[in-house]
Amino acid sequence: MDHHLAIKILFAALYLSTNLKQSNGAATLSAGQSLVDDGHVLTSPSQIFELGFFSPRSSSTPRFLGIWYTATPHVVVWVANRQHPLIALNGVLSLSKNANLTLTSAQGTTLWSSNSSTQLSNPLLHLTDYGNLVIEDNSKILLWQSFDNPSDTLLPGMKLLQETETPNVNVLTSWKSDNDPSLGEFSFGIVNGGLSQIITMKGKERRYRAIYWDGHFPGFPDSVDATWNAEVSSTGGKLLSFFQPLKKSVHTRLIMNSSGSFQRFVMDERGAGWIPMITSPRDSCDNYGWCGVNGVCRIYKTPECECLRGFKPKSDKEWRLFDWRSGCSRNPPLDCQKEDGFLKIQGVKFPDSLSFQLNTSMSIEECRDQCLKNCNCTAYADPYFRNETNCLMWFGDLIDIREQAVDTRDGPSVYIRVAATELDLAKKAKGSAKTKFILIAVFTTMLVLVSCLGGLLTWRCRKQGYRKASEELELPLFDLATIVAATNNFSGENMLGEGGFGPVYKGNLSAGKVVAVKRMSRYSGQGDEEFKNEIILISNLQHRNLVRILGCCIEGEEKMLVYEYMLNKSLDYYIFDQERGLLLDWSKRFEIIMGIARGLMYLHHDSRLKIIHRDLKTSNILLDESLNAKISDFGIARMFGGDQTAARTKRVVGTYGYMAPEYAFDGKFSMKSDVFSMGVVILEIVSGKRNRGFKCALGYQNLLEQAWLLWKENRELELMDPCYNKSSYVEWQVRRCIQVGLLCVQNAAEERPMMPSVVLMLSSEDTVLPQPKRPVFFMQSEPSNENKCNSCTVTISEVQGR
Repeated sequence: MDHHLAIKILFAALYLSTNLKQSNGAATLSAGQSLVDDGHVLTSPSQIFELGFFSPRSSSTPRFLGIWYTATPHVVVWVANRQHPLIALNGVLSLSKNANLTLTSAQGTTLWSSNSSTQLSNPLLHLTDYGNLVIEDNSKILLWQSFDNPSDTLLPGMKLLQETETPNVNVLTSWKSDNDPSLGEFSFGIVNGGLSQIITMKGKERRYRAIYWDGHFPGFPDSVDATWNAEVSSTGGKLLSFFQPLKKSVHTRLIMNSSGSFQRFVMDERGAGWIPMITSPRDSCDNYGWCGVNGVCRIYKTPECECLRGFKPKSDKEWRLFDWRSGCSRNPPLDCQKEDGFLKIQGVKFPDSLSFQLNTSMSIEECRDQCLKNCNCTAYADPYFRNETNCLMWFGDLIDIREQAVDTRDGPSVYIRVAATELDLAKKAKGSAKTKFILIAVFTTMLVLVSCLGGLLTWRCRKQGYRKASEELELPLFDLATIVAATNNFSGENMLGEGGFGPVYKGNLSAGKVVAVKRMSRYSGQGDEEFKNEIILISNLQHRNLVRILGCCIEGEEKMLVYEYMLNKSLDYYIFDQERGLLLDWSKRFEIIMGIARGLMYLHHDSRLKIIHRDLKTSNILLDESLNAKISDFGIARMFGGDQTAARTKRVVGTYGYMAPEYAFDGKFSMKSDVFSMGVVILEIVSGKRNRGFKCALGYQNLLEQAWLLWKENRELELMDPCYNKSSYVEWQVRRCIQVGLLCVQNAAEERPMMPSVVLMLSSEDTVLPQPKRPVFFMQSEPSNENKCNSCTVTISEVQGR
């Protein structure tokens, strides 16, 4: 007999009299009893959680003692012996009479202990339905709980604590890797100083921080979420704890993952899987010190980093290559002998308080005067807003400032110290800012309508116009040599794809920044107007669900646009391919649908411009590294005036299959024509089928007809992509997406919903939906052929190549 097996059998026999008698699970562990690594588990009353031994890899070792959700797949939320794994199936968890919980190996080595001890008798160990492992006595007096010793997961009812006298009482610490629960390099906890902050650390370096201000966390990504009711405990402005109250009906967890992201998941209503709700850092601006010292990050602008007023880049070369780490230095320098002053920046995250002074008995006016007297004081603010006797002053360089939202009229304000000459410039700039946007719009429109030198529009004149427009829009200009080097001379290996504009290449700038370069082809169906249109529109449109333009290149006959690089290509690359479609489960597809809807709602209603995209389709939806949807390709988009609702064109451009009938036949376009395209995109995402080139299975003419007839017969779930696992989707979301998609593709434009209604209908199960009317079933074939269905396929042509 194997030596190790003999030891294990002997060891199990020794504990037979005191081990749990149940074959699978038990509710409690009493003093003197043990839990052996032989398949036994401790189960919560409603069988939501289990405590037992597990291996994070497919092999049986190493082994750990942990708590996990019983729902499949098991998700581990707490680990005891993170630094001391068992090397064989020989672990034993024992509860002593003095209430100490220990984990030992067969050789008697103690690998973990609760370090709890009391004189009270009859301790009892049990696991609650909230995932808390608890030691209590007969009187229900709490002696020890796992909630006070978190691993990488924060569960409802568990508190992140920060006692003022004992920093870092408990923090979340990441696993070393997805298969190794030992202590990783990332931690998440509360830090109190001049500001109370929740900070993610990578070793000793800060990676992300959220400030506690005025009783909440401005810019924290859980600000709007019915399933997350975060509460805080504070005193004197100091944050003491951060937690979510117990709510048994909703299963949610926050995790500090092994890659350094703080994520929250919610289990879907059927308990079939976890839906990701937030990830922090959300974007590049969330990365600590992304713009270097004295820089501010504005995620809704391009480029996102800029120097604070009164500062300039320390290295112009590095900043032109989007490498902002060196930060900014003062220009002009301060002169305390003269009248320095302060400029207000509103709606930003406070700079980090690495060097600060906090006074809780000083008004904001007194704070200003005190800062002005100290030549080393660089900024001041009221950290608690509603308390009028608080003063926070910063000294030296300022770091990690970011704009919180598009609309920055509300939120924290910081007063930055600048030289007197800069104050004068700021006053002049404020006066001209009101008219700047109007002048830009007028100027760029004139570039389209008016020819240079009395009608002779030469390339030299167009080039100067583009450069002028780029300068006015503060859009960086790349030189051709930089683009050629970045794309390896436009090599085929770097080519990402090709559209109506021309080929798109992957580019690697010298600072390690990866970009996408859109190069206008001389044979392109698009011309100067589309190129100019895209520069003007997309540089003014900044939203997390719109692709961002980083700059352009105009040199010789070359016209190129430089965009942020989308690692995961376009949506059609996945949903119309059986194998790649498996990479997008239902939760991710629904998240993509919501992202597209929010982006389109921004274009129609929330941006400074009212934009009609006119070519919304799955190939124009790009996916970033986290598979977040971003709308792209604004070459044929059009801007509407404040009261304008529709327009007509003799030049119909776009893609058949996504065009609204009034646009395809009459050239009339509006927000409702975009809504039609949105409906087609929703149905394509759900079904994994193209509306264009639809196959004639079961005699359906196109995807819209199939969706409509199935919905009328209450069989709409049959429309779903077969790659879905029945246990992996949320049925109400699928049904709702199909019905909303049908509402969007109704024949009459006035019967289609507006985008705010679409977003509301998709996101809420309780919203009552109207009944959709039969959509128009029209297909466009080659002009010389009738609309036939030969060999179960339909050939569709486009008026304008895309």
